[in-house]
Amino acid sequence: MTQRLLLTGADGFTGRIFQAQACAAGHTVHALQADLTDPLAVASEVAELQPTAVVHLAAISFVAHADESAFEAVNVQGTQNLLEALARLGVMPGRVLLASSANVYGNCLNSPISERQPPAPVNHYARSKLEMETMARAYFDRLPIVITRPFNYIGPGQAPQFLIPKLVDHFVRRAPRVELGNLDVEREFNDVRWVCRSYLELLDKGLAGEIYNVCSGNAYALQTVIQTLTRMTGHTLQVDVNPAFVRPNEVHRLCGDPSKLRACLGPLPNYTLEETLRSLMPSSPPLD
Repeated sequence: MTQRLLLTGADGFTGRIFQAQACAAGHTVHALQADLTDPLAVASEVAELQPTAVVHLAAISFVAHADESAFEAVNVQGTQNLLEALARLGVMPGRVLLASSANVYGNCLNSPISERQPPAPVNHYARSKLEMETMARAYFDRLPIVITRPFNYIGPGQAPQFLIPKLVDHFVRRAPRVELGNLDVEREFNDVRWVCRSYLELLDKGLAGEIYNVCSGNAYALQTVIQTLTRMTGHTLQVDVNPAFVRPNEVHRLCGDPSKLRACLGPLPNYTLEETLRSLMPSSPPLD
């Protein structure tokens, strides 16, 4: 069924790709124009649109963001402003998808991580996302909310301060060296196109009041990514550790258990690491 879909964060890395996929699927997408931190503006725009579905992607997502207070203002209070506006509608949307983050799990011994793992955030970004989830529970009796915890994902259009776009840029430019922070990390590096497809499917099939890890269960060491880029480009890059880039509360391994997502959606075609890395390069084909 086609939706009149309200999308926040439409001009962001994930939002642009999600909007293209949603429109291709026949949905009418309205990108929220109001500042999320302005409750009156949000309420007015939501009341005018009367959405039948909502996908909330807008957030301060860079872990090392300079203004720590922005995490609370946007990620928590901004989300509450949106939910309050939606709860006041005469006819509630059929589904409200909130994008949280797998960073809420922090460092834990269990891997891969299931939704049953107690959260233990170790940075301001993760803490704000967990606060957002807790706040959203107060609306479960009024709104059909689905919460997603996406694990790390990459793709074209991601800001260059993030790790993988930075690496790809250095390889493409054939730079002699690059400065990084922690090298001893493992992450899922899923494709943003696959993540957006998962969100679209969860709008239709996700159960209200549930949390879903959006993950593949495939984690890669950073050295594996570097070796893959070396093979793809034929360029060898010297990697130096800059102590200024080393985060004291780094999450060392972040790999999710996709069992609950797969039980809900079934198998979704994914991309290989090389296919995703190639999509970040200037000569990559258009996103599908």
